[in-house]
Amino acid sequence: MTKLTAQEIVDLNKEYTFFSWSAQGALKPIPVTRAEGVYFWDADGKRYLDFASQLVNQNAGHQHPKIVKAIQDQAAILTFVSPSAATEPRGLLGKKLAEITPGDLKKTFFALGGAEANENAIKIARFFTGRNKILARYRSYHGATHGAIALTGDYRRLPAEPAMPGVVHFLDPYCYRCPFGWTRDTCQRECIKHVEEVIQYEGPDQIAAIIMEGVTGTNGLIIPPDDYWPRVREICDKYGILLISDEVMSGWGRTGEWFAVDNWGVVPDIITTAKGITSGYVPLGAVIVREKIAKYFDDHVLSAGLTYNGHALACAAALATIETYEEEKIFENAKKVGKYLGKRLEELKQKHPSIGDARYIGLFTALELVKNRETKEPLDPTPLKSFLIANGVYVFGFKNVLFIVPPLTITKEQLDEGLTMIDEGLAELMDTQVNGKS
Repeated sequence: MTKLTAQEIVDLNKEYTFFSWSAQGALKPIPVTRAEGVYFWDADGKRYLDFASQLVNQNAGHQHPKIVKAIQDQAAILTFVSPSAATEPRGLLGKKLAEITPGDLKKTFFALGGAEANENAIKIARFFTGRNKILARYRSYHGATHGAIALTGDYRRLPAEPAMPGVVHFLDPYCYRCPFGWTRDTCQRECIKHVEEVIQYEGPDQIAAIIMEGVTGTNGLIIPPDDYWPRVREICDKYGILLISDEVMSGWGRTGEWFAVDNWGVVPDIITTAKGITSGYVPLGAVIVREKIAKYFDDHVLSAGLTYNGHALACAAALATIETYEEEKIFENAKKVGKYLGKRLEELKQKHPSIGDARYIGLFTALELVKNRETKEPLDPTPLKSFLIANGVYVFGFKNVLFIVPPLTITKEQLDEGLTMIDEGLAELMDTQVNGKS
């Protein structure tokens, strides 16, 4: 194959392919050619420290040899067969998911991504309950397909409307910007009472499920109070409503546990997941349901199907990824290094007035930037993001939030490498904008 220059790669991609969530003309994509561990390189040989895990999915790091070999070995035997067939990797992966998910979650419907998983979770919830409505939060992202974008609460839903009917949104447990006017010290858990109030208005017997991200991801990394998930579980049980945890981003060790809900000892009725299940190496999504839901479909038709359901190559990649997590104690590293990162973020917050809030659980962390800590007026992180990428630290942001979500294999030394650049960028570009300073 002819080796293209960096500019040729960019030009080809921009001329003949679409990029997500962007007007196409002003894009300047990085022409990536290789990756290893917590780093990747562009076509000019520049190295980047991956502080975003690409899309928060390279949990095991780039190009892990065990996962790559499993893909190669499976490809040599069987890449694809009809989803009506049974395969060894599909069966073994289903069994493994039953073992590592909480409570009696037992049976899995496979898809190829998080949006597909959420689409099919909606179907399963509606089939099982005979009800139509789905409740979801405003500060949420559940995917870009017809049903998943309807679940999504943020601005990305609006251009796609009218989307799937039957979705009702409710407010979030966003402690830093409490929509009910409380502070962490005065909190009365109105965010939980609000959920039950919405249920009453919408009709408890009309609601099939409540879907929430285990920890809200791209909408600002919102970590709920410790009693939030348990109390929503109680509310769902009270009204016979299914509870769905979207663990697409917050699962697979990102918070230090298999799934974010494990931090609060909650057993949802359905878990949807993707991303870290294969560490992004091969597309795969999953809908994992409790045993009572699985048994319902023993004598009721599951009216759902996908060409790539249970894809052999993807299932083999997932098995190798999970083995890697366990054998190399990667989640333990996420907890240990995550505690160190949380400490460092608090130090940065003390030093830089442009940081309004630092949020962290495991290696799921973010800085919320503000112009004024009293008013909490948002501060655009784009200049900081550009500075970091120019200096070889790859990050992503959402509105005024800068995410720090590296591969779970990262070391303290590698973290410090990126945090040093963030420290410099905050001082040079962000702090000067606080309180109107120039």
